[in-house]
Amino acid sequence: MAKRIDPYMPTPADKFTFGLWTVGNPGADPFGKATRAVLSPAEIVDAIGEQGGAYGVNFHDNDLIPIDATPAEAAQIKKDFRAALRRHKLRVPMATTNLFSDPVFKDGAFTSNDAEVRAYAIHKTMNAMQLGAEFGAKFYVFWGGREGTESDATKDPVVATKRFREAIDFLCDYNKSQKFGYKFAFEAKPNEPRGHMYFSVTGSYLALIPTLKHPEMCGVNPEFAHETMAGLNFTHHVAQALEAGKLFHIDLNDQEIGRYDQDFRFGSVNYKAAFFLVKLLTDYKYKGPKHFDSHAYRQSDPKDVGHFARGSMRTYKILESKVEKFNKNRKIQSLLNKINRDNAKLSKLTRNFSKANAKALLATDFSREKMAKKSLPYEELDQLVFEFLNGA
Repeated sequence: MAKRIDPYMPTPADKFTFGLWTVGNPGADPFGKATRAVLSPAEIVDAIGEQGGAYGVNFHDNDLIPIDATPAEAAQIKKDFRAALRRHKLRVPMATTNLFSDPVFKDGAFTSNDAEVRAYAIHKTMNAMQLGAEFGAKFYVFWGGREGTESDATKDPVVATKRFREAIDFLCDYNKSQKFGYKFAFEAKPNEPRGHMYFSVTGSYLALIPTLKHPEMCGVNPEFAHETMAGLNFTHHVAQALEAGKLFHIDLNDQEIGRYDQDFRFGSVNYKAAFFLVKLLTDYKYKGPKHFDSHAYRQSDPKDVGHFARGSMRTYKILESKVEKFNKNRKIQSLLNKINRDNAKLSKLTRNFSKANAKALLATDFSREKMAKKSLPYEELDQLVFEFLNGA
């Protein structure tokens, strides 16, 4: 008997990535110590590589090189890390800077009230960009973990925005001068660890980007958990970034509304939301990396962490296969065709303004009563979605 091929087996072509801080998470939380051994970067790469199918491994500068490492220690870590990447044929698509853990960033990095701290944050990022470039990274993510306030008496938000822009403009020019070739991707979050974070949603960064010196270099890196924390529809925020041509990178995980940043395995909570996100990315042919910014439960042992990593990729593949079936489902597509009513004549009038089009539109006789009576079988459609996703 021929061996059955698993249709949900990931491959590097899927561009699934994990961070050193994700699979390597030791299970600590604000109320308890680690429940798993701390692994070296090379050991984390081995753990990811052993699952099969991953595309790459991402890192913050201090995930790879501790902030107080000696030059000799740093050299050995990089040597071991590079060997592990080669061993498993993995690459480093994205790098980022830790501007939130060290006490020096207690009041922010690029938006700190202290000019020396702001300069150090840029200095640290320049070095981190060099580190990422050493391993071939082409995406550089900025998450402003400490950029915000607890009390509005402490910072002027207009000045903070100007300081952030100044830092990014400087780093864009540095990127060009060094020929790193990075695309910058900004990651929004509404709160935590600060009480109130600047650039709290993806749209905040989409508004900032056109004001930057090099907007063509900059896009966004939305994270599922972050918008979901605030009770927002993550798929809508991703759609806005896609439509603007600014979805450079994406973080996949899961989250319950109104909770702390849980970073659950992708698809483990919001099945329906996960499906429509995958559908959006599939239908609009998103080609960038799909990064799992999540971690295993605190109760998991190393073997179970392996299930977490495999499950993350497998869930995406399962939902991706369902997208194809959804788009071919006759009942569902029939309803969608009924709901989406085009009118070529009116669309031509409203697509582009002209005096003639405006005159013709004003002369059009609309019947509000007839339009209001048109059927919109949304309940029927949503029930079909439920039955489709649950295999009924």
